[in-house]
Amino acid sequence: MTSPRYDVLGIGNAIVDVIARAEDDFLVKQGMHKGTMALIDEARAQAIYAAMGPAVESSGGSAANTIVGVASFGARASFVGKVRNDDLGRTFAHDIRAANVAFDTKPAGTGPSTARCYIMVTPDGERTMNTYLGAAQDLKPGDIDEAQVASAAVTYLEGYLWDPPQAKEAFVKAAEIAHKNGRRVALTLSDAFCVDRYRTEFLDLIRKGTVDIVFANERELHSLYETADFDTAVRVLRTDSKLAVVTRSEKGCVVVTRDAVESVAAEPVAKVADLTGAGDLFAAGFLVGLARGKDHRTSARLGGLAAGEVIQHIGARPAVSLNALAAENGLRV
Repeated sequence: MTSPRYDVLGIGNAIVDVIARAEDDFLVKQGMHKGTMALIDEARAQAIYAAMGPAVESSGGSAANTIVGVASFGARASFVGKVRNDDLGRTFAHDIRAANVAFDTKPAGTGPSTARCYIMVTPDGERTMNTYLGAAQDLKPGDIDEAQVASAAVTYLEGYLWDPPQAKEAFVKAAEIAHKNGRRVALTLSDAFCVDRYRTEFLDLIRKGTVDIVFANERELHSLYETADFDTAVRVLRTDSKLAVVTRSEKGCVVVTRDAVESVAAEPVAKVADLTGAGDLFAAGFLVGLARGKDHRTSARLGGLAAGEVIQHIGARPAVSLNALAAENGLRV
């Protein structure tokens, strides 16, 4: 097997985030369920934008945020996602390339506009997301380049991508190419409502070994196994998955393998400003550690550092070099 060109290749929805602060009563008035992600159409997107307060725009998308985090650690990163050849699409492409991520997916010349996610951040730092998928839904199997996937140590897939049928086919194609070339495949469950929609299919991907590594938070884990008991869910996950990581906010995370369940404490933070991207950046650190041959505890600490950094400011991408942050904390990538 040849040495990988990339440490991590991410495949996901290419989205521009529009982030604004909001009070809880705004969420109630708009019919939003706090702390979740809802898929919306273009008309609803325009209505939310008109109602929300001052906003900050930045390139986003779950897997894209993770891949930018990977690059911030100084690792070799690549991303596949579909944008339209419009202003927001050009913004997305510029931002992700400026973060030292290889991004070569051909933009759509026609069809829906570039995807965007309206993120409301309440005073407690919780984020509530409303996503118009637009052009991101048009990711097709033809957008998956076999050589690119074959050259990545880990291919990372976001659960949100399971919504559009053609994107689902692209997802499976990438996993098959990765395994054919002796590489690993990771999946993030993305959102509890996403798990509710595709529970049976996600379990099938895990149990059949289509994915080798699973990322979930507690809410997603409980949804996956339809139980409110954490230990019960972890026991089943341990049987189903080769390797899984469950993030638990201030409790840190647990790394689950068939041999053991290992708890790793969260990194201390001064103040939580915005939880957007916490799980995405945790995955970045863990995947970098894994791709660079670190043990699971060290990989989880890298993930915790990245998550701890991103929740202390508005926005879902690092504000400092994660590589430098890791070095300051005695962790070499």
